[in-house]
Amino acid sequence: MAKETTTEKKVATATNAPHATRTTRADALRNEDALLEAAKVVFANVGVDAPVREIAAQAGVGVGTLYRRFPTRSDLVVGVFKREVDACAAEAPKLANAHPPGEALSRWLKRYCQFIVTKKGLASALHSGDPAFDALPAYFRSNFEPALTDLLAAAAKAGEARHDVDAYDLLRAIGNLASTGGKDGPDGMEHTYRMLDLMIDGLRFGTPR
Repeated sequence: MAKETTTEKKVATATNAPHATRTTRADALRNEDALLEAAKVVFANVGVDAPVREIAAQAGVGVGTLYRRFPTRSDLVVGVFKREVDACAAEAPKLANAHPPGEALSRWLKRYCQFIVTKKGLASALHSGDPAFDALPAYFRSNFEPALTDLLAAAAKAGEARHDVDAYDLLRAIGNLASTGGKDGPDGMEHTYRMLDLMIDGLRFGTPR
């Protein structure tokens, strides 16, 4: 068999490089997603001060991999928040496609409420004074407000919600309810969701029957 020339080796390397780059990028994305999922679980169970080794172990990666992607703890907290915001906002069009407008609106508001309730522990980090969290409120609003605006418009057009409801006002109202509406635990959750049902009923007040 003829020996491979230097030129042929260079051509082969150049040809394989894009595939190698794509594989590396895919691996990095999988590691990042695994770390964020693990951090979400560990933060919920232990708090945001949980050891990073525990998070890395749950994600199945080394601590070095964690620090390369998230150099500081605040970077990891921000990553968890943004991932959860993205997932919650993405539910809105899915629900709109699967249910009548009023039901889609109701289901998404409950999904949003659940997002707030399950992030009570993480939310304390937002008030720590760390400038790394300064951009998060705007990120929340830029994702949640358009999602809810579309759902409200569809429900109003179908006669299943009032026309004068401001999406941002409703987001804030539910955020306040979910954050302070009841104690932790099953009883507190039940109270929060009962109050949310009343709020959702109020969205229909004055609509034609």
